Amino acid sequence: MKNKPQTIDFSVVIPVYNRPEEIQELLHSLTKQTYSHFEVLIIEDGSTEKCEQIVESFSNRLDVTYIYKENSGQGFSRNLGFEEAKGEYFIIFDSDCLIPPLYFETVNNHIQSQWLDAFGGPDKAHDSFSILQKAISYSMTSPFTTGGIRGNTKHAGTFHPRSFNMGISRTVFEKTDGFKITRMGEDIELSIRTNRLGFKTGLIPQAFVFHKRRTSLTQFFKQLHFFGRARINIGRFYPAEIKFVHWLPLLFLMLGVLYITLPFWAPHYFIIATFFVVSYFGALAIHSTYKNGNILVGLLSIITSVVQLAAYGLGFVTELFNKETQ
Repeated sequence: MKNKPQTIDFSVVIPVYNRPEEIQELLHSLTKQTYSHFEVLIIEDGSTEKCEQIVESFSNRLDVTYIYKENSGQGFSRNLGFEEAKGEYFIIFDSDCLIPPLYFETVNNHIQSQWLDAFGGPDKAHDSFSILQKAISYSMTSPFTTGGIRGNTKHAGTFHPRSFNMGISRTVFEKTDGFKITRMGEDIELSIRTNRLGFKTGLIPQAFVFHKRRTSLTQFFKQLHFFGRARINIGRFYPAEIKFVHWLPLLFLMLGVLYITLPFWAPHYFIIATFFVVSYFGALAIHSTYKNGNILVGLLSIITSVVQLAAYGLGFVTELFNKETQ
């Protein structure tokens, strides 16, 4: 849009709950930005492990504000940040992200040349991540899993920015009133309303973040189980937003159970099925090894991909039988 200024003042809103170490790493990454027209608002959502002193230690390097509130969830915490923000464009990060130095310069240049009222960006694995974190990151972005839809231009349906790496203009906030639900797919719900109001949304491929996600398979399982439940919760508000692709993890889970039972009732099909199973996971491991340059990450990606699909599928079917809107 030709009337937009050459620099945009961003307000970065980050909710945090009992993760002071993550905030320290995230703020440190923000001190390395090549573009400096931004403020940072840390919204402490009722944490018992507060990060106030850590935030204060960055006050001479960043325009940073610390706000403590009673626990209400990440969506409503972000709304509070929006209300206190001074910028004309709001950026949302999860507390477990690291931000590359060119992030804000990339976003500013893109929305100057191709204005977006709201945008999302991809996530990647940082070199410092553990082998498990890299395998989890691969599973969440791989073309061999439904995670490949995230942060990709070839997504299913209308693009919906996600809150681990998301931006909205002040006008979008004023027209939508921000998050209407505080969890269980709150970012998708906001994205849907933003699109339906006629705002222009899109992906900025080069505006990626390094997303650490979870550090154990148990935590990863719980997170993806929650994601599966959240998709059904979104469907309660917008039934048409549950696409075929969202059923695929449940189909994967059902086929997995069928495969395990084959030797007991159809052993002659077990060998044929095993060929397809080995081929699929072999291709996945080879692709992950190539992408990460590490065979251990490639092999571990088999496990993390099974966890991702099975946990999402279980959460999806569990919430199908839960009649309560979150």
